Amino acid sequence: MQDDNILLNVEKLVKYFPVKTGAVIQRHVADVKAVDDISFFIRRGETLGMVGESGCGKTTAARTILQLYRPTSGKVEFEGVDLAQSKGRALRQMRRRMQMIFQDPYGSLNPRMNCGNIIGEPLIVHKLTRSRAEYRDQVAELLTTVGLSPYMISRFPHEFSGGQRQRIGVARALAVRPDFIACDEPVSALDVSIQAQLINLLEELQEQFSLTYLFVAHDLSVVRHISDRIVVMYLGKIAEIADRLELYENPLHPYTQALLSAVPIPDPTVEATRERVILTGDVPSPLRPPPGCVFNPRCPIAGENCSGNHSEGLTNENGVPELREVSPNHWVSCIKV
Repeated sequence: MQDDNILLNVEKLVKYFPVKTGAVIQRHVADVKAVDDISFFIRRGETLGMVGESGCGKTTAARTILQLYRPTSGKVEFEGVDLAQSKGRALRQMRRRMQMIFQDPYGSLNPRMNCGNIIGEPLIVHKLTRSRAEYRDQVAELLTTVGLSPYMISRFPHEFSGGQRQRIGVARALAVRPDFIACDEPVSALDVSIQAQLINLLEELQEQFSLTYLFVAHDLSVVRHISDRIVVMYLGKIAEIADRLELYENPLHPYTQALLSAVPIPDPTVEATRERVILTGDVPSPLRPPPGCVFNPRCPIAGENCSGNHSEGLTNENGVPELREVSPNHWVSCIKV
């Protein structure tokens, strides 16, 4: 992808988790195909939303991009540097520019460390302060930035509410002044009013520090509000990528249409008359994904060519639909579109 404004470029990213049997002599018998050949890019300063059902590979994709999981294959290029090939000190230096806000505000903070130590640990790891006084000042400034009082610096995680804990997680991510932050469902464990506060905080911080976000979420309304473009995933593969308004007004992939039809509309008149897309069956196992299009067992418009038959220009040699740009900035992996 030749574009000077692209911060992160992901090409054919694959992450499989091996399944082994045997207590003493282990034998590799299968793979859980959590992320299977996905490609996308994120421009500098934008927010890319990532949505899909539970287990579709959203969190695994985010963790693999940050090299918390090492990829099975593929490229993750951050400003032209392939993170998948980086190791040791080189990778540690790049990690300073990429951070993550984790999903669980209760499990992502060390209960044995107080608030100040949690936020200040990245400053010590990356040697960003020269004195104890500078360290305290930076931690206090970070607390103020995320809307917490510096007087809370000595409190432990159990003394904070869920929303306050997630703000501590945001402050920890901001400590090293990153360029890119992966937000892994940061509001899913919070109530609605606290969700709104955290979303507003993330938007303010993005403008203040020129941040780039990958925003993983289940809530399609939240993703529509905060994102510039949206990636829809299903069973480890990308179904559709489009600009926010284009995706919601003109969804092309049958799975995207089904997802959006499940979002309630506040207008009762419109809600009563609109057509719902009801999917049948269960999500297949990532251990044995169906041949061809992985959505074909549940797809309302699936045909014979969707089950693994090769179509020139539409599928790869295995009959899996290619992600094609069907209109400007709108990519779909469906041979029926």
